[in-house]
Amino acid sequence: MSRHQTVLILDFGSQFTQLIARRVREQRVYCEILPFNAPLADIAARRPSALILSGGPASVTQDDAPRLTAGLLGLGVPVLGICYGLQAMTQALGGRVARSASREYGRAHVQVDDAADLLADLDEARVQVWMSHGDHVETPAPGFEVLARSQDGVIAAVADRARRLFGVQFHPEVVHTPRGERMLRNFLFRISDLRGDWTPAGFVDEAIARIRAQVGDARVVCGLSGGVDSAVAAMLIHRAIGAQQTCVFVDNGLLRAGEADQVIEIFKDRFHFNLVHIDARETFLSALSGVSDPEQKRKIIGRVFVEVFEEIAAGIPDARFLAQGTLYPDVIESVSVRGPAAVIKSHHNVGGLPERMKLSICEPLRELFKDEVRIAGLELGLPDALVWRQPFPGPGLAIRILGEITAERLEIVRAADLIVQEEIAAAGLTRTLWQAFAVLLPVRTVGVMGDDRTYESVLAIRAVTSVDGMTADWYPLPTEVLGRLSTRIINEVAGVNRVVYDISSKPPATIEWE
Repeated sequence: MSRHQTVLILDFGSQFTQLIARRVREQRVYCEILPFNAPLADIAARRPSALILSGGPASVTQDDAPRLTAGLLGLGVPVLGICYGLQAMTQALGGRVARSASREYGRAHVQVDDAADLLADLDEARVQVWMSHGDHVETPAPGFEVLARSQDGVIAAVADRARRLFGVQFHPEVVHTPRGERMLRNFLFRISDLRGDWTPAGFVDEAIARIRAQVGDARVVCGLSGGVDSAVAAMLIHRAIGAQQTCVFVDNGLLRAGEADQVIEIFKDRFHFNLVHIDARETFLSALSGVSDPEQKRKIIGRVFVEVFEEIAAGIPDARFLAQGTLYPDVIESVSVRGPAAVIKSHHNVGGLPERMKLSICEPLRELFKDEVRIAGLELGLPDALVWRQPFPGPGLAIRILGEITAERLEIVRAADLIVQEEIAAAGLTRTLWQAFAVLLPVRTVGVMGDDRTYESVLAIRAVTSVDGMTADWYPLPTEVLGRLSTRIINEVAGVNRVVYDISSKPPATIEWE
């Protein structure tokens, strides 16, 4: 990424840190997230054009609170501190931060007193913002002037224009700050004088060059699942090194209807990949027999996949790299300051294989968010139907069947899922929704079909909207769509006599049921 200007975002633990990064990238500016305590040498080596200090849950008044890295503000680049980032900067430069008499959380309004640079072109002097803080800047650091105050008189924005240091007490990155995008644009372009010339499409050429430099004349083994991430990663590597890549597609029997045929048609027949197709359906089904616990299912699927994949990959001569579709959120979470909960899920990657097979990792997508991966996929010529395919869990349909996995239950949920996809597409909602799918419940209910009493299974329909899957809102499907789904599933899927709709958001629920 050396050809592009880079904004570094230092993460102090805010729930919005990834959102800051997304907002910056939406302005065609490349950015990376580093932990707040990244060594100054590492920060300087990236030659950042600007720095953003994120918010965070701590109080700068505590002895063990996260501090700014010594020398950070002496790099001579523009800095924007957001909430905790403002407070940490203020404290480091000799200002005073105090506990607030009452915590400000939620929508608020601030009065803009100085509408130059950071707060320029907001169209009005009183603007809505989103607050989330228990501390506030009581006395700005020497050299800073106040740009705005909240309705309660709390300092809401400050600037030291001589050193290009700015800070806001609110969160400009969230939608609840309607003029927040303008403020970020002001920081990126008015203050930092950035070009805004980075795009996911431009990323493709750079990624191909990096892959060639990393791999040389070695061979790469890629686990191709048929999902968007592995497909785009495999396509990038194919463009870079062609036949030096061998893709291994393991049909575990837990895939969507027609998925195995689609993978073979696209990658082997259309793009002429070196593709090895393994039919392991019976192996997986046998290993999952009698298992109902969701975590045990995940572990079994992961273990069996490693065993099958390892056996095939071991026969590929001179294989020195394993390709994985790791995305930027996975990378961020692995270095998060927020504690042990922020860990990459084991099923995202081919767990254990690199060490067991002594392979190096090739992760060409590790700098991209999901929506950016889709743009790169389109740039690479992958078909729309694959690029816009909704996320699908690593363990497949196994975690959309609550309880034991059997061939019969797999056919039920697979047939129902196909109907869901068809009706969502017919309603023009495929790109509106993050995911829509069916879940087979371990519940049987009484029904009447024809003149007969039935005692059959219940299916739940789930449809959510999301940006990156970290949070999600249930989607109010039109009643006519729900009606068609229910009618078709009950009439066309043997073994189901009742359909229900899930209206839970994430949090507190998860997107998947298991």
